[in-house]
Amino acid sequence: MSQSSPAGTGGAISSAGQAPAGSDPSSVAWSSTFAVYLGTAGASVGLGSIWRFPYLAGTGGGSAFILVFVLACVLVATPLLAAEFGLGRASRLSPPEAAGAVAASLGRSTRWNAIGILGTVAAFLLFSYYTVIAGWLLAYAWKCAIGTLSAAGPQHVAALWTEFQSRPLEVAAWHAAFVAMVILITARGLQGGIEPANKIRAPTLLALLLILVIYSLTTGDVRRGLTFAFKPDFSAINAQVVLSAIGQAFYATGVAQAMMIAFGAYVQRGTSLVRTSFVITGSILLVSLLATMMIFPLVFAYGMDPAQGPELVFNVLPRVFTEIPGGRIIGTLFFSLLVLAALMPSIALLEPGAAWLIRRHGISRASAVWLVGVTSWVIGIGTVLSFNLWSGWHPLSFIPIFAHKTFFDVLDYGCSNIMLPIGALLTSVLVGWRLGPVFAQRELAETTPFARIACVWLLRYICPLAILAVFIATLV
Repeated sequence: MSQSSPAGTGGAISSAGQAPAGSDPSSVAWSSTFAVYLGTAGASVGLGSIWRFPYLAGTGGGSAFILVFVLACVLVATPLLAAEFGLGRASRLSPPEAAGAVAASLGRSTRWNAIGILGTVAAFLLFSYYTVIAGWLLAYAWKCAIGTLSAAGPQHVAALWTEFQSRPLEVAAWHAAFVAMVILITARGLQGGIEPANKIRAPTLLALLLILVIYSLTTGDVRRGLTFAFKPDFSAINAQVVLSAIGQAFYATGVAQAMMIAFGAYVQRGTSLVRTSFVITGSILLVSLLATMMIFPLVFAYGMDPAQGPELVFNVLPRVFTEIPGGRIIGTLFFSLLVLAALMPSIALLEPGAAWLIRRHGISRASAVWLVGVTSWVIGIGTVLSFNLWSGWHPLSFIPIFAHKTFFDVLDYGCSNIMLPIGALLTSVLVGWRLGPVFAQRELAETTPFARIACVWLLRYICPLAILAVFIATLV
């Protein structure tokens, strides 16, 4: 494969991996390697690590599930993250243009832009409903802080949740408040908004998490809680659990959501993309394990059902907070923790669309961020209404697989089960097979030869098989 950039590619990278004249390269860059680690890990460590992982680990074989999850992160998510970072850094373009430019520089078709287009659309739609959930969390943090939850008592927590969801204007207002917070930070740019926000968010999130873990371990049923979460039960490991662990690795790391392509465009030469990917997966594992230690001792101490899944956050744990000593403070800290967890992933989901508007259409960053954010908020109203006025509306009922899905369900399924797996599969094929060692030698130059060879091999063989397995399992 030729390493020279063919004429007429319109912004393809050169053989040195730098954008040529006229391709509108960005002068924006992370201020340091540590900022790269902090920003990219912060973009991935979100709600999936704190409220989804504990439930999956507890019902999927404890430490046996965790072992499969770790393997999925190392063997599947890490090489895919490195590939996405490489596409972003090599092109210095927005996600919808990055993969095609890199492919063209090595004599391949610009149609590989489908990777970034799928990821950008998915990120835009994910932002629309992820921020609705974050709005719920913001509302509950406030309700805990002012004593509304404590006043309701354990018997009325479920009714409080139902009442909250029955008021779409209130839910939309909390949704708007969270979106506005994300927009205000993102509009200030990488070093003016995103980096400073993450420097505050990361240690605060970790401190809150550690406080809650210590509280849980000193007041909860540690033996039963940690046994449920971590006792190895290899008999529970079956095909479904393995697929669930792989799916959680995708979900938690943000693979195929275009945000790592966008953030990769801001990474300077000299920063190891493989090491950055390992920092992400390691951070996710650490936070996931701490969240598990935080949740289950309390759940068991107060006789709650640990198999409630997402309901743990808005039904089970709020009942606990109405009963435990200092529950009002602990509940406020817990929901504040989740708001912080949702913040950086939301910023990262907003970035691909904003980057495309900035680089493709030349509008200011503030205008691009507001345009994407407000438009996505409007679409998010459909998710707000899916839990009340539109709960009985199934917009794609004429398609069997969507027959009983609400507006929110359609968005969630379409993004998580269709667009993201296809994007991840295309990424593994492009970097593993079509670009291969040439791309790895150039974009993974800061790591060892073994790591480069391993990344290409994993992208060629392990990643496609894992992605196809999860993709097929969600369709049958």
